[in-house]
Amino acid sequence: EEEKSKTMLFTLLAIVAGLLAVVYLFLTWEFGYWEKYGVRGPKPKLLFGNLPYLLSKKRHMLYNYDQIYNDYKDEPVVGYYSVRTPQLMIRDPDLIKEVLSKGFQNFADNDFSDTVDEKSDPLLARNPFSLSGEKWKTRRAEITPAFTNNRIKALVHLMDEVCERMNKYVKTQAAANGGVASLDAKELMAKYTTDVVASCIFAIDAQSFVKENPEIRAMGKRIMNFNIVAQLVLLLTTFVPSVKRFYKFTFIPRDAEEFFIRIMRDAIRYRKENNINRTDYLDHLLQLQERKQITDIDIAGHGVSFFADGFETSSMLLTYCLYDLATNRDVQEALRAEIRTVRQEKEGSLSFENLMEMVLLEEVICESLRMHPIISVMSKRCTADTTLVGPKDRRIPVKKGTTITLPYYSISFDPLYFEDPYRYNPERFSPANGGSKAYRERGVYFPFGDGPRMCLGMRFAQAQVKRAIVEIIESFQVTLNRKTNEPFEMDPELFMLFPKGSIWLDFKPIA
Repeated sequence: EEEKSKTMLFTLLAIVAGLLAVVYLFLTWEFGYWEKYGVRGPKPKLLFGNLPYLLSKKRHMLYNYDQIYNDYKDEPVVGYYSVRTPQLMIRDPDLIKEVLSKGFQNFADNDFSDTVDEKSDPLLARNPFSLSGEKWKTRRAEITPAFTNNRIKALVHLMDEVCERMNKYVKTQAAANGGVASLDAKELMAKYTTDVVASCIFAIDAQSFVKENPEIRAMGKRIMNFNIVAQLVLLLTTFVPSVKRFYKFTFIPRDAEEFFIRIMRDAIRYRKENNINRTDYLDHLLQLQERKQITDIDIAGHGVSFFADGFETSSMLLTYCLYDLATNRDVQEALRAEIRTVRQEKEGSLSFENLMEMVLLEEVICESLRMHPIISVMSKRCTADTTLVGPKDRRIPVKKGTTITLPYYSISFDPLYFEDPYRYNPERFSPANGGSKAYRERGVYFPFGDGPRMCLGMRFAQAQVKRAIVEIIESFQVTLNRKTNEPFEMDPELFMLFPKGSIWLDFKPIA
């Protein structure tokens, strides 16, 4: 009897040991991958690879990427592991340009592309960001004409209307609080961008400055709040990349999807029934429908792409710009002077052209885009076996399917490319220094991406951001509120880069 028990225990231990060995092999199988190709990089740890914060959530993953970047200062590329999957960080600016532009055909997809499926996520699957190959080309060609200067010019008066509402809202808040409005700047800017984008796409007043939580804002949050889903997917696909082949994930909740399809249909019906002519984004989509017979879901997909891309990232950029101006009063005063000078010259109203030709305003936005990247790395997918040629003709083979990361955050703070990188200095982007173009051409400044996959809505984003900054700086003294935690610690629960506890600012109306 005792023998039997011992044998069973032995067998059990052997099975457990066997299983553990299989799991160990599974997790470490790829760990020698980069050594084979002579690519240097940090030693991976079991279960974590080189991105421990992906699993532990102690801090934002940005800090893992930043450490990898800074630990290999002399390397053009660094081979690292996300859990068990080999990935390649490109540090050399010339190679970054190769990935984004010159060798685009070998890195044509975003890393996210094969995770989304038209059946399980019809709206997100129609966003150019998630598409690849011919579908991406077609969709991009459909959207590009919507973002010409003339179309954006026609939308500025809609931005003016929202600015008026925002101005009134902040003044009301100030009047009720002893002459100073202490506000969560991100929340204020999200109200603004929600109203602008809702007006430009769906031709509706989202009423963000009137209602506490308007439906479109709530649904917008639900679209952008796929943080948890995105992080789980990231985790699962890092452990088992092949899962993407047989299982497609749903990022946009069904109720949000139905809501956006409904308001898009309502907007189209209302416009057709009332013969309304308005040069906005919806007008472009209706013309597209007539020419190409695209479906309502296609139109809603375009609408949601524009909405999601336009309201979240722009509200973050605006918040960071206002924070920088609040903490650099001399620049804030200089910008206010520039705005007043342009106003006097143009006798009152500001056109699209006036916004675009304000020199300091452009410098301020460029410097905030540099100092406060919204993502830590840009992830691309290698779409064909290729060889990158680094400095001194060093050859770096890259296999199809490899994830390539471009460390935008870390490059932005590299003293090799930006003198005194932690100092706020809009002048580095002055026309005398070659503007942002000089840095873009060197491959060290790409807040909107670069090459064929460069952000389509860039001009629109810049217009809505510039218009809001002009409104706020002209009408209010902006200072930092004590509720803002400094130095910033990025919130590990968020996919994008935004500090814990948000950014609180004080707005005092200028008499």
